[in-house]
Amino acid sequence: MQDTYYQRSEVSNSDLTELKSLLYPRTQYGDKEKAFKFGSLVDAMLTEPERVRYDKHTVDDVLYSGEDWELAQAMIKSLRMEARHDPLLAQVLAKAETQRFMVNKGQRFQYGNFEYTLDTRCKWDWWLPTFGFGGDLKTTFASSQKQFDEAIDFFDWDRSRAWYMDIAGSRQDFIYGISKKNQKVFKAFIRRNDPSYRKGKEKYEELAFRWWMLIS
Repeated sequence: MQDTYYQRSEVSNSDLTELKSLLYPRTQYGDKEKAFKFGSLVDAMLTEPERVRYDKHTVDDVLYSGEDWELAQAMIKSLRMEARHDPLLAQVLAKAETQRFMVNKGQRFQYGNFEYTLDTRCKWDWWLPTFGFGGDLKTTFASSQKQFDEAIDFFDWDRSRAWYMDIAGSRQDFIYGISKKNQKVFKAFIRRNDPSYRKGKEKYEELAFRWWMLIS
């Protein structure tokens, strides 16, 4: 089942990722497609359970190995256990809207002294309408909070969070990560204008300007 969100014309964070890979190619470590496929399994189990067939080990028509299925379930169990003593996570798992997409037509950008607009979009793993902010879920090879913090910078997750915050106009954001290695749960909390947000915004500002130049 093809998600029509990905066929939309507005600029997404994924578009910026593809542009960056063209502008600044770097060595890929590990199997990117395998990691994406596994991450999609955990995402679906938590945020789109209607797509999941537990009896067949499939998400839509994608088949998963028994090993991947068991690991995904163990990771989700760890996340739910963490929610017992994390009030925000408990709220997220109980009340968040999942896979909520937003579009911002004519979003204003500034690069140096130059101003321009782009139509933008994003799709939230979790959005809390009562609080007016949301966040993201990540599966990770990190086995410690320090490694997870390093992954946020390396994989530009700070850029994605700033991008999402600015589309939504939200004041804060969060990332929960679950380790594939030891099933530990890691956390990052972002507030507007804190160092993580500013770094993420700096990253997207350059790429958004380059995107605008390509389409103008």
